[in-house]
Amino acid sequence: MKKLVRLLLSLMLVLSLIGCGAKPVPSQSTPPVTETPKVTEALKSGLAGHTLSIYCGAGMTKPFEEIAKLFQDESGCAMEVTYGNAAQIQTQINTSKEGDLFIAGSADELQPVKDAVTQSTDLVKHIPVLAVKSGNPLGITGLNDLVKEGVRVVLGDAESTPIGKIANKALTDSGILDKVDVIARTATAPEIFNALKMDQCDAIIVWKENAGGDGVEIVNTPDMGKYIKTVPAASLSYSDDAEALSVFLEFLDTEDAKAIWTKYGYELMN
Repeated sequence: MKKLVRLLLSLMLVLSLIGCGAKPVPSQSTPPVTETPKVTEALKSGLAGHTLSIYCGAGMTKPFEEIAKLFQDESGCAMEVTYGNAAQIQTQINTSKEGDLFIAGSADELQPVKDAVTQSTDLVKHIPVLAVKSGNPLGITGLNDLVKEGVRVVLGDAESTPIGKIANKALTDSGILDKVDVIARTATAPEIFNALKMDQCDAIIVWKENAGGDGVEIVNTPDMGKYIKTVPAASLSYSDDAEALSVFLEFLDTEDAKAIWTKYGYELMN
């Protein structure tokens, strides 16, 4: 009898182990399933025959070209984008009294066209940085080092570009604007970067996204932290296509559009 009981218990144990072994084990190498960002229903319906006229700061040309092309390809809406510095765009808006949207380098740049702005939405952070040649041969650690002998600096135009105004503000706040050897001022942020890239200067103050690439290094300093701005998308009262504008503004808030901004070095709003 005892042998029979032991035999039955042994059989039960074997069966229970077989049952446990039959349970599927999740694979550690299987990637998590993610959903593809969905395009809005309005975008799916198509905007063929519609046209949007947009102004965009020159420093944001690369990401916005990609965003505009993606929207045009998916919706059928023709995208006419004018790139330039803030002063050029402001003058064009106020003179022509045309256009649907203004993608500005900062909210400050909306003031000269405030009478034409009906609403504004912040898209991404716009972060100014101090940049030098790769390897930082002059040992520049912050703004105060720009006054050292032999340090050549290129900045944006303080009258026409947001980054030029920020540079002036930062150097003025540090009490060194008149002590820095500013050898040139440019009309756009990409031109500032090119001056450093082509070894025409030793340091620049430029937007973070414009300081990428070989031969250039961002200085790790807190000096520019309080001058961070945001990139606004400002709707204009001159727009004559409310439907297309509304759909595009919604598109700018999709994961697809945000991914393009971050690819080019911008940081999303918190």
